[in-house]
Amino acid sequence: MATATSSDARSATVEDYDRDHTTEASAVLEIEYYTDPLCIWSWAFEPQWRRLRFEFGEALSWRYRAGGMIPDLRRYSDPINDAGSPTQMGSHWYRVRDRSGVPIDERIWTENPPTSSYPASIAVKAAEVCGFHIGECYARRLREAVTLERRNIARTDVLVALAVEVGIDPDDFRRTLADPAVVEAFRDDVKEARYRDIGRFPALILRPRRGSAALLVGWRPYDALRDAVERVAPRLTPLRRPVCVAQYAYHWGRVSANEVAVAFDLDLSEARDALATCVESGLLRRLNFERGVLFAACPVQ
Repeated sequence: MATATSSDARSATVEDYDRDHTTEASAVLEIEYYTDPLCIWSWAFEPQWRRLRFEFGEALSWRYRAGGMIPDLRRYSDPINDAGSPTQMGSHWYRVRDRSGVPIDERIWTENPPTSSYPASIAVKAAEVCGFHIGECYARRLREAVTLERRNIARTDVLVALAVEVGIDPDDFRRTLADPAVVEAFRDDVKEARYRDIGRFPALILRPRRGSAALLVGWRPYDALRDAVERVAPRLTPLRRPVCVAQYAYHWGRVSANEVAVAFDLDLSEARDALATCVESGLLRRLNFERGVLFAACPVQ
């Protein structure tokens, strides 16, 4: 593992990122990812999901499906996780942080709880109209905003402000949010999830070119995710592996220490030390939140 020089790190560009999402024709394995912006286990799964996409690159194609987890918080109940009321949701998020190690600030559920995950899910569909890469960046930004910044992503003003952060024109985005075709695309996803009896997230359908598909439901460590991929596509092998912490951070734009730990098979403390070295070298900068830290690429001078 290396931390890289400034020029080496900054060679990992958005162009590299765009190559990860390929057409079905060139992919060995297709993945349908059912998720929800308020699903805390999907946020905890980001380290594994990012490493899989990084390592297998153009051998994969994937698309996101909205799960429609919380139509109305007042009537929401998750008995498996003992979550439903805002207080219970906060306790659940706290437990996920303790188990997974990802940064999470559960206090949004006592201060400004989102009343539904539908507005944010529709907003992701609206962002995808601007392009797959933009939609994916927007979905990630939603997760960061709600889990680290305690921003209520059920509010339209918050959704629009986050869209601006990823380069979407605010007026265009407001119009797209209200587009019946966008709302219908969201509803189609939810119908598909219910048809397949998918009610827990994250849920991944793995479809190889030949052979049977497999459904993987719930958070899994990376080894379990790799095992599932190997079962459905035994000849699929990684096209590259992460070798440099700074380049990996530049590839994604922002990373948590947990994401680096999973990508490089490190303890969390080792990942934090490696990231601290990158910060000291001027390759990365810290983004400090009250209950967590992200590490971002430094602007190119």
